Amino acid sequence: MPQNDNDIVIVNYKPEHQSRIEEITLEAFQGVSIDYLAEQKLGVVPPGWGVRKVHDIRRCIKAEPEGVFVALDGDIVAGYVTVETSAEKKVGRIIDLAVDSAYRRRGIGSQLIRRGLEYMKEKGMLLAKIETLETNEAGMAAYPKLGFREVVRQIHYYMPI
Repeated sequence: MPQNDNDIVIVNYKPEHQSRIEEITLEAFQGVSIDYLAEQKLGVVPPGWGVRKVHDIRRCIKAEPEGVFVALDGDIVAGYVTVETSAEKKVGRIIDLAVDSAYRRRGIGSQLIRRGLEYMKEKGMLLAKIETLETNEAGMAAYPKLGFREVVRQIHYYMPI
């Protein structure tokens, strides 16, 4: 059971957070990830969207573990954000943001984004980027409130081969 909002702390990622991050990923991205939506239209592509999404999260964490931040309610992982930075481009990117459904609509996602932005500044980034799909209504509402401006929309096309 979620504790008081004041009990949420944002910490650096530790390997013991991994399994809970993966659980939250599967819950949070069902219905809004590109792979999930493609499978709804074209059928399941083995090994399935969830396996691919977890693989992506693992790869992101391995690439820049110091850019992964976790929201904790006591010792319970309530959410996470993964950040990628590029010294060459000077652009930081929030790759994934997910909050457990029991903790949503309490500002935890915003706290995680703010910590990710702090990290980007620490790493010398000049721009921050976050992407979302039109199916992610929460993200579409939240990101502009945090200062992000829409630049362009993208269409994803798939076809069986």
